[in-house]
Amino acid sequence: MRIAFKGLALAASLALAGLMPAAAQAPAKQEAPAAAAAAPAANAAAPAAKPASPELAMDGAPAMTVKPMLGQPTDGLMTIQPQVTANGRRAHSFHDHILLPLITAISLFVLALLIWVVIRYRRAANPVPSKTSHNTAIEIAWTLIPVLILVAVAVPSIGLLNAQYKPAPANAVTLKAIGNQWYWSYQYPDNGGIEITANLLKEKDQVAAGERYRTDADGPRLLATDNRIVLPVGVPIRLITTANDVIHSWAVPAFWIKLDAVPGRLNETSFTIEKPGLYFGQCSELCGARHGYMPIAVEAVPPAEFAAWVKAKGGSMPGEAKPAAAAPAAAAAPAAAPAANAAAPTNTAEAAPANAATAEAATGR
Repeated sequence: MRIAFKGLALAASLALAGLMPAAAQAPAKQEAPAAAAAAPAANAAAPAAKPASPELAMDGAPAMTVKPMLGQPTDGLMTIQPQVTANGRRAHSFHDHILLPLITAISLFVLALLIWVVIRYRRAANPVPSKTSHNTAIEIAWTLIPVLILVAVAVPSIGLLNAQYKPAPANAVTLKAIGNQWYWSYQYPDNGGIEITANLLKEKDQVAAGERYRTDADGPRLLATDNRIVLPVGVPIRLITTANDVIHSWAVPAFWIKLDAVPGRLNETSFTIEKPGLYFGQCSELCGARHGYMPIAVEAVPPAEFAAWVKAKGGSMPGEAKPAAAAPAAAAAPAAAPAANAAAPTNTAEAAPANAATAEAATGR
């Protein structure tokens, strides 16, 4: 009898042990639909993030504003704009340390020579003029000294010119600038073919009510654009220029860049921006009646922010799959699922391979 009772007690305990997991899982299964139903409500209740400035919110780009003395003309500035590229700093140093002292010395020498001639050879001081027709030493000097001056200027000039047209490395970001009468359009061939059109921002009294107009945060008058181009800091930039109608010229003084855009031709140069900021330029080739209304506005941002901007514009970074390319595969997976389910056998063990194949197609693995 004791053995029988022990057997019944053991059977009862095993049965309770088998029922416990099912009982414990039942509330979780019932709570799952409630949690799923609550998720859309939470998402709907969450307010949409608003940019700091609606005028400067450009598809995920940072709301960057102008900074004094950087990337724009400045009242009272007596020298070249502060340079933010290696070539720009080199050219600025060439201007300040070689060209400016040289032209100053030549100007002072010529002025002193003129003053000496006026005083020394005036009629009162020199009533009987000299009849000297040749002076070998002076003739050699005024021929040789200008040649030496030109050589001193040519050596750094040729080196700087060569540096300006040095080919871009393989990891450069390509920007294609296309001149039009009278605006600029841009393409990012290495980032999914992003295209941007940049037009001059008009003043408040030049637009209709409700239309966007230039503010001080957008940039100086005649230099602010409705769409800015975004470029990464510290990454080589390959600039390609062309035009659709007449000759234009893409010029940003702070980058030491001025490259003609010629119809039917591709011109190329490269540069690397060293400092984040907002930089302005203009078309520098007389291209028609509205030549003065083709501004250029560039936002230089860290590489991570540039990648976020590219994704916000629907593009992709090199080595990444384009978002649009992944969509057809994802759309094809649900369409293939009903056919796979209809053809699946009723036996659960036999249906497992078909379900596994469907999951593999959906994930792309």
